[in-house]
Amino acid sequence: MSFFKKLKESISSKTEAVTNKFKEGLTKTRDVFVDRVDDLFSRRKKIDEEFYEELEEILIGADVGVNTVMELIEQLRSEVRKRKIEDPNDLQPVLSEKLTELLKGSEDSSMSMAASGPTIILFVGVNGVGKTTTIGKLAHLYKSQGKKVLLAAGDTFRAGAIEQLETWGQRVGVDVIKQQAGSDPAAVMFDAVQAAKNRGADILLCDTAGRLQNKVNLMEELNKIYRVIRREVPEGPHEVLLVLDATTGQNALQQAKMFGDKTGLTGLVLTKLDGTAKGGIVVAIRQELNIPVKFVGLGEKMDDLQAFDSEQFVHALFGKWIAEEKERAE
Repeated sequence: MSFFKKLKESISSKTEAVTNKFKEGLTKTRDVFVDRVDDLFSRRKKIDEEFYEELEEILIGADVGVNTVMELIEQLRSEVRKRKIEDPNDLQPVLSEKLTELLKGSEDSSMSMAASGPTIILFVGVNGVGKTTTIGKLAHLYKSQGKKVLLAAGDTFRAGAIEQLETWGQRVGVDVIKQQAGSDPAAVMFDAVQAAKNRGADILLCDTAGRLQNKVNLMEELNKIYRVIRREVPEGPHEVLLVLDATTGQNALQQAKMFGDKTGLTGLVLTKLDGTAKGGIVVAIRQELNIPVKFVGLGEKMDDLQAFDSEQFVHALFGKWIAEEKERAE
């Protein structure tokens, strides 16, 4: 069975609403990236050095990342030799399949949940990436699944951060554990973990500072929070998610490297994918860091934060190719 046929069958078993969210959220990337690849495949009549060079340029332009692009092109060359492919159009399913493999990786992208007691999820990331909004949307997602959710306002340094989280709490209908602005974030986490235990919460979502005004090192502060949680819940935090703004492209990759070394990241959340034509950054980050992408932000609405699904991602980008293959087969 062809890769496109398998992909179509796999997608058909998933909910249409989610499939549409991925399609809509990746419109900008699809319009720029896939149209350029399409143009290349129809213009070039043979697969030669110039073809590979142009494909390389397009992939780098979509922020797939130089190292990943080199690896991808090498894999394509190998498949072309092995399968004796001559027509560039026959490369469509091969390119799609390779991208799906790169996005999947070997790590599990499902969320780790506590066997008993509250599941503690810590959010890290610089200011302005959509961290608080992500927490609010995730609270909405878990609440809609019937879970009891609490929020911890651990960003006590940014002006308005506590109020912003409270606004989300009210919107979603969940309680926020907080202290005064400027108080010790680790003390807030201690209170929040106690509250989660006492109130029988299923999920505790913890906000943290993206920048500190004082001289305390941000990473030290995060480690202190981590230690406080560990002391109260030895297997916690169950997830440490780094929130990145997809529209910042390679800058997001640099942030991920900075946080990854220091904070024991377990996963990534990529926000604002709908606002960029460089959705290839998902592939770059996924490959270069070996950290699974757990959620992606595909729009402004409350339910536009979706669990990441590599097949949905590739299907949203290359749906046109799948339809064309179907037409050719009929």
